[in-house]
Amino acid sequence: MKNIRPELIRLFKEGYCTPQISRIAKVTKEPATTIYYNIKKLEKEGATKTYKAVFDHRKIEEGFTVFILVALTSDEFSDPERAARDLARHREVESVDILAGDWELLLKVRTRDQDAYFEFLKTVISKEQGVENTNSIISLKEIKSEFVTASDRTATTYTR
Repeated sequence: MKNIRPELIRLFKEGYCTPQISRIAKVTKEPATTIYYNIKKLEKEGATKTYKAVFDHRKIEEGFTVFILVALTSDEFSDPERAARDLARHREVESVDILAGDWELLLKVRTRDQDAYFEFLKTVISKEQGVENTNSIISLKEIKSEFVTASDRTATTYTR
C-alpha cells in the first residue's frame, strides 16, 4: 500500500476533516438532521473556523514543543500584527498570540527535536525583522491540547 501519511497529516492540519454527523447523532441521541442544522448554524455564525485532527505530535515527528516569548523593536512595537503574521506563515509555528506586558508575542513552535528547533531559531527567528529579544520555554510534557487531554485521545465515547 502506498504511504501517504505525510500528505494526510498536512491536509488534516489544513482543515480537511469533516464532522461525522451519524457518529455524533449516535452518541448524543439526537437526529442527524438536528446535528446537521446546528453544525451549519455554527459555521454560518463564524463560530466554527475549521475542522481538524488533534495529533499525538510525538508520533508525527513534531514532539519537541517550545513556547517563545518575543520582544519587538521599538519600530515594530506599534504594529505587532505584522510580525505575528510573518512568523505565523512558518510550518513549525502552531500559534501566535499578541500579548500585553513585557513581551509582545507568544509563539507555540513544534519541531522534530532539539536540533530542528535550534535550526528554526537560526534560520527564522534570528532573521525576522523587528525581533529584538526572545525567551524559549521548553515543554516537558503536553497534558492537554486543542481541548483534548492526553487520556481523552484514546477515548471513543461521549457522555452527556
